[in-house]
Order: sequence, then C-alpha cells, then structure tokens
Amino acid sequence: MLRLNSYRELEHLREQLKEQRQCITTTVMVCGGTGCKASRSEEVIDAISKELSRQGLDTSVRLCVTGCHGFCEQGPVMIIEPHNIFYCHVSPDDAFEIVFQTVANEKVIERLLYTDPVTGKSYRTMAEIPFYQAQDRQILSQNLNVNPCCIEDYIVAGGYSTISKVLRSMTPDNVIKEIVSSGLRGRGGGGFPTGRKWIECCEAPGDEKYVICNADEGDPGAYMDRCVLEGNPNLILEGMMIGAWAVGARKGYIYVRNEYPLAVKHSLIAVEQARELGLLGDNILGSSFSFDVDIARGGGAFVCGESTALMASVEGKVGEPRAKDVHTVVDGLYHKPTTLNNVETWANVPSIILNGSSWFASKGTSGSKGTKILALTGHVKNTGLVEVPMGTPIRTIVYDIGGGANNGNGVKAVQTGGPSGGC
Repeated sequence: MLRLNSYRELEHLREQLKEQRQCITTTVMVCGGTGCKASRSEEVIDAISKELSRQGLDTSVRLCVTGCHGFCEQGPVMIIEPHNIFYCHVSPDDAFEIVFQTVANEKVIERLLYTDPVTGKSYRTMAEIPFYQAQDRQILSQNLNVNPCCIEDYIVAGGYSTISKVLRSMTPDNVIKEIVSSGLRGRGGGGFPTGRKWIECCEAPGDEKYVICNADEGDPGAYMDRCVLEGNPNLILEGMMIGAWAVGARKGYIYVRNEYPLAVKHSLIAVEQARELGLLGDNILGSSFSFDVDIARGGGAFVCGESTALMASVEGKVGEPRAKDVHTVVDGLYHKPTTLNNVETWANVPSIILNGSSWFASKGTSGSKGTKILALTGHVKNTGLVEVPMGTPIRTIVYDIGGGANNGNGVKAVQTGGPSGGC
C-alpha cells in the first residue's frame, strides 16, 4: 500500500478500490466472529473458498470474512448478496450446494433458512427476521460490510472519510460542540456525557495528552465491546482519531483484555495497516495532525475495567484504583490529561460527525440519545447481540427480539448489568 499524503489521495484510493471491484457480481459474507468460529465457521469459509475456485467463480464472487452478525446462537451464519439471503447453522458439507444452487443459479436452499421458533415461519432475508427487524443496528450493521483484517474494505465502505472531513473543515471546538449537541453518553455503564469529558480534557493545562479506548469488558455474559472491536477495529481507530484531534492528544491506547485474542489480533492488524497507509503517524493526510495508537493487553484483572486502575496497568504498575478527587481528564495516564471512553462510545463518534448531532439525537430519549448494544443471553428463544434505541422497554427486547422464554412460560425476572446490576 502507498502512503496517503492528502485528502485527495484518500478519495482517489477509495474510487480506485471501488473500480477494481466492479467485476464482483455476488458477495458471500460469512461471519468470522468468536461465536461463529466456535461453531466451525473457519471450516465453512475454507470449504466455500475451495468450491468457488473449483466452480470457476472466484473472480466474480467475493468471499468476505466479516465480524459478528449478532445472531450468535444461529452460527455459522452467512449472507449472500445482492439478494440478502440469510443462511444459518451452515456446515462445510453445505459448501457445494450453496455455491452451485444459490451463488451460481440464485436458488434458495430452504433447509438453511432461519425458522422462527415462535411462529414456525422461515425467512429468506436478514431484514425479514423478527430478531433483526425489531432492532436499529447503527453500529452492528457496519460489521457486515468489512473484513476486519482488510483496511481497504473499510475505506470502500466510506471509512476515514469522517476524519478527512474533520481535518479539512472542522476545528477541535467544532467537533466537541457536535458531540455535546448529540447527547452521546458513555456506553461503558457510567453514562457520563462524552462531550463534557472532552471539554474538560481539552481545557486541562499541558501539551501532552492521551486518549484511551477501554476494551476491558469483564461482566459475565457481556461481549458487546469484543464483537465491535474484533469486527470493525478501524471504526474505533477513526473515532479515537477524531477524539484526539478534539482534545489535543498525539497518542492513544486500546486497552483490551488478553482473553479476547481475536480482538487483540484484529486491532494489531488495523493499527499496522493504518500506519502503513499514513492514517496513523505524523502529519496525517498532509495535515498538521499527528497521532498514533498502541495496543495494551490486560492480564484478566476485573478491576482494570475501572479507569484509574486501567491507566496504572498501561503504565506497567499494579492495576489498583485511586481516589477520584482529581479526575483523569486532568490527571490521567502518566499524570497527563486523558480522555477515556469505551469501545461502543468511540464507535458512535464517526457517524455523529458525519451525519450531524441532530441525526444521533433523534434516536433515544430526552436524556439518553442514540442506540445501545446489549448482550441478550439466558433462557430466551433468540440470543445474541441486540442494538436498540435508548429507552426501549425490556419487554420489547425479551419478547419481540428474544422471542420470550424458550419453554413458553412467562418470564419472572431479567438480570441487567451483570453481577453488579439487579433483577
């Protein structure tokens, strides 16, 4: 890859990549997330690849190994475009039939379609399935468009156009005002207004500042941040770049637990590819903005999800929380002003700046804007990752998306927020 030295070169590369893909008539998107990998998706991917080659379709059909599709219990899952055909519980033995019948001849294989456990009805497309239909997948839907190990996929999908817009035409103050107006709150559990945190860090004295992505997701049953980071790491990098521009930081860290090997691997690849293209490093896209990111791996201590303990861990110290009399936006990593947000918070930033704060604020409630990703697990008929507008009733999530209790009885209690939450 050539180093990009200007905004024009980024747009030229985007158009060049799109032109190279004009010969592609069909795309087979197979989930390569952790959940589907556990259900042998790697073997499915290998079998599909060999079958495309054997049937002479490998030049006109694109096989894309994507991040998590959300419907983890149905894995391995795949979507075949342009007709958006959704297959689930796919096995390597299905590869010939999928390629010959569906890819080559546009015939649907009925036995691979999803059957709703509530109605018994089968659905051909992802958009028709009640589990997906009841959601508003602003972040999760972006997983479907990209191979997380291929920065070109992210660029073709419009990636890094927002940081290009920011560096071309927005001041740090403009960016912060958009985040404030959007009403974005921290998605890690605290719900602190993101814009206010950025203002305090920007106004803190000192030239050396940091931004951190907290991917130390520790609650049992929670895997929202893992799937976003492992499925679309460039989205997180772009969000961090925008935040760094806004607060005046030149260095960032993604703190990810080592028990998330795929998230660690994909983050490292994304950082390396972004550096190679010149999207990280000195004078990004020919601007005065310089910024780089390192990956810091946690050792599994639950307490390191807390901001001050996390920062101590990044510094190589024992991960112990400290008193909160001085905020980390003033005295954070290495005692420098630091902005820390979790994965999902950073993932929202590019879309807010690209589409405008009013677009984001149109979703959710008066006090909590936008969408929220939830891990729906337990004794319901449909489990997986769910993204809904803030303020969505739990009943909607449990019954309309989850399909209700898997034994057909009423639900007596829902535990929210992990062991530190309640019923």
